[in-house]
Amino acid sequence: MSPIALLSVSDKTGLIPLAKALVNELGFTIISSGGTAKLLESENLPVKRVADYTGFPEILGGRVKTLNPKIHGGILARRDKKSHLDDLHRQNINPIDLVVVNLYPFEKTISKENVLWDEAIENIDIGGPTLIRAAAKNHQDVLVVTNPNQYQGLIDAYKSKAITNELRKKYSQQAFEHTAIYDLTISKWIAKNIT
Repeated sequence: MSPIALLSVSDKTGLIPLAKALVNELGFTIISSGGTAKLLESENLPVKRVADYTGFPEILGGRVKTLNPKIHGGILARRDKKSHLDDLHRQNINPIDLVVVNLYPFEKTISKENVLWDEAIENIDIGGPTLIRAAAKNHQDVLVVTNPNQYQGLIDAYKSKAITNELRKKYSQQAFEHTAIYDLTISKWIAKNIT
């Protein structure tokens, strides 16, 4: 079975070269949703939409896309635990090997003059941080990247077979830092805007 990458990004910088390398040079299957999937499809890249992969449509106006056991089971399953692999097999879930996610632009949204409370709240990403945290937790089996600046290093590491435990831990730490800063930004904005 080919390795699986889940790509779901707000910042599309560098996405197409990354996806092309993953598919054409490294043999990945790509799962994606929303605007990310649409962009990949427009470039004639093979992509399986999350809704098709999970058998469950996006709901609540896009608030729920990737929050599904077929996605999170594939990310969180430890490959060294027979019970985890047995669960995957019983539920017909494939392991996910790479998660590439960056988050809704909350900071950009709140930097607008007179941004409305509801607009800011709708730009709080839920699925993205959940994907990032799951992949970062299971870094021994899943690589996670959150910044387009990491893409070339990721591709180089795959090509040179240099996916080390140290690299996995480094990406995990950067992922947790990314979500921590994101949450802190949200918390500070809400505290400042409570009336």
